[in-house]
Amino acid sequence: MLLLNLGGPDSLEAVEPFLVNLFSDPFLIRLPLRGWLRRKFARWVARKRAPHVRQLYSEIGGRSPIEPITRKQAEMLEAELGAGYRCYVAFSAWTPYIREAVERAQADGCRRLVGVSLFPQWCSATTASVLHDLRGEAGRRGLPVVEVDHYPEDPTYLDALASTVLAGLRRFDPDERAQVHVLFSAHGVPVSIIKKGDPYEREVHATVQGVLARLPPGQPWSLSWQSKVGPVKWLEPASADHLPALAALGVSRVLVVPVAFVSDHIETLHEQRILLRGIAEQAGISRYEVADALNDSALYARALARLVRAAEARGG
Repeated sequence: MLLLNLGGPDSLEAVEPFLVNLFSDPFLIRLPLRGWLRRKFARWVARKRAPHVRQLYSEIGGRSPIEPITRKQAEMLEAELGAGYRCYVAFSAWTPYIREAVERAQADGCRRLVGVSLFPQWCSATTASVLHDLRGEAGRRGLPVVEVDHYPEDPTYLDALASTVLAGLRRFDPDERAQVHVLFSAHGVPVSIIKKGDPYEREVHATVQGVLARLPPGQPWSLSWQSKVGPVKWLEPASADHLPALAALGVSRVLVVPVAFVSDHIETLHEQRILLRGIAEQAGISRYEVADALNDSALYARALARLVRAAEARGG
């Protein structure tokens, strides 16, 4: 099994080359540029953004924690599946790269690959990108691949996500939990992608509804979108705008849930816990909490194991 994600820089020095890889990805950055011209553009943008992004990473420990977290998820999935399975971390934008993971798996004697997307909701900007890399590398090596490409309504995944929300609600006093507003904050995408038929927005909504069914009846909630980059129109409301709007409606207690994120990284540790906290407090929200990402959730490992077995059964 290869756990597929974008990855993240493992040092401040790695920030700029990591950004070059991100902005070189035609699935993520949809511009009519090819070859050396796209790479030149990626280097130019990365050089401009790197000082700011390095500062953000310096505020969360100087690196992304996504690699060690994903490695733990891999260990848990391997243990859940038992003998005969090997699990590898495989990233598209930083080490260990997907090509490195496939090479290692083949060297270890693996004869079939299962690509496991760590994006529960399918998106052409992320899921399609990592699976494209995996299919290409596996094809060059003659290895068959089966895929776990999305699971927005998988019941065990929803149980795992709901458990993080319930744990977050327990940080509040029992008599105030009914007034806590649960804000599901998902990574946004350009509206143009959705208009072309991408199911991501629809699948995020399906996940949210599945979690709400596992929360106390009448739980106040809403959904917003974060991490906008560039001038084009993205999904709305933006989390940075929605929090002041909630405060204006009299909401004073908020629990942010990192929906569509399965591990802590810069968008949960900095954007949600630092940037959005500051916006919320300035707007007058007196209690602001962020639920933990799934990270090393045993329920999430159990969900992935069941999905792997189902994919193998379908793939023969």
